[in-house]
Amino acid sequence: MRWALVKVSVAVTAMVVVAFAVPLGLVIREMARDRAFSNAEREAAAVAPALSITTDRDQLERVVASAGSGGSDAGMAVHLPAADGEEPFAIGRRRAAAADVEAVRKLGRVSTSPVPGGSALLQPVALSSGEIAVVEVYVPEAEVTNGVGTAWTVLAAVGAALVLGSVAVADRLGVRMVRPAQRLVEGARELGEGKLGARVPEKGPTELRLAAVAFNSMADQVVQLLANERELAADLSHRLRTPLTVLRLNAASLGDGPAAEQTRAAVEQLEREVDTIIRTARDAKPQTAAAGPGAGCDAAEVVRERMVFWSALAEDEGRTWRVACADTPVRIPVARADLAAALDALLGNVFRHTPEGTAFAVDVHNGEDAVIVLVSDAGPGIPDPEAAMARGRGSGSDGSTGLGLDIVRRLAETTGGDVRIGSSVLGGTEVRIWIQLDGREGAPRRSRGHRGTVRRRGPGRLLPAFGRPRSLSR
Repeated sequence: MRWALVKVSVAVTAMVVVAFAVPLGLVIREMARDRAFSNAEREAAAVAPALSITTDRDQLERVVASAGSGGSDAGMAVHLPAADGEEPFAIGRRRAAAADVEAVRKLGRVSTSPVPGGSALLQPVALSSGEIAVVEVYVPEAEVTNGVGTAWTVLAAVGAALVLGSVAVADRLGVRMVRPAQRLVEGARELGEGKLGARVPEKGPTELRLAAVAFNSMADQVVQLLANERELAADLSHRLRTPLTVLRLNAASLGDGPAAEQTRAAVEQLEREVDTIIRTARDAKPQTAAAGPGAGCDAAEVVRERMVFWSALAEDEGRTWRVACADTPVRIPVARADLAAALDALLGNVFRHTPEGTAFAVDVHNGEDAVIVLVSDAGPGIPDPEAAMARGRGSGSDGSTGLGLDIVRRLAETTGGDVRIGSSVLGGTEVRIWIQLDGREGAPRRSRGHRGTVRRRGPGRLLPAFGRPRSLSR
């Protein structure tokens, strides 16, 4: 917008300057010409009294010499008519053509004639004898254009100054209009980044001021909507406390045994998740800042920890499972709770949508710029992976909300990665989570040839075992 205003100002000012400067320059040129010929007429008029008194050649030569430009007869000549059978003669240097001189003598009025180096003013003068003599005054071209070049230079300088002045004024006006627009853009960008306190000063032209008012009103509404959403999430989560309390009391009365311990652990985890949801929902400060160099978690540790939880259920259902490449630390820019929630969603889908006894595996691949987590199973697979990735598209079974894969997708996209669904080497579904390592330097390369299996040995212990599980051998 700023440069557009400058261009328009330059174009308009240039047209105005041309419209006024060119005619003014032509007028100055014509005035210089008139001035030169007026001087020539005065010189010719100075000879007229002498011609009316005498036609003596010697006397006229002295008059012409004294009246000529510069005190010489170089710029003036007198054409006398023939007398007593003599031929017409001229006193002084003759430049005009004889035909032009005769035409002026016959017409009896002043005329100009082009001659080499300028023009000649031809003025008729009546003699005492009644004949017509013609006074010729030479007007050089330099005298006709005297001062015209200077005038054109001055006009050009004035025009350039006007154009530069208009550019400066247009630039100031453009800045006055562009700055509010830039502030509006910056405010929208900050609001999009999650800085809910971003507001725009209501200054500038009327239209931009109204836009700033509308933007600030929209930002206030967004803040209010988010606050209402947080309160609603907190209230809904708080309502779960009553049934959770009942579950915890019932689980306490189940006695001892693996199933009872598993049920009590699940209830405790559910209570912790509900508390986390309530605290997050009630937090007035949105988490919009990017993760720092020390943020994130150890993906291998989280995988081993979650497999401790799911391995007990896998043994109860007769499932064979393995974990590969999770024996060394793998740092990723993802919160520990978020990665655990994503793994629980994928492993929960395996247990929910595959028959008992179906094998599954979790692989962790660490690269220079990304970490890949693979969750695969030997189940029937997903007939429509694209539909499964759509938010809210559940399978239709009880307890399926269709948000599990969406949680995984959003976790990967926060790092610049993605999620893909395909066929696994076990014959079922493979979900690949690509986690981008932004800003990480010196990430070690891992060989994909080493694959280990993590098996459960006693409560809460995972030990690596190499080779394939019995049910996965071909």
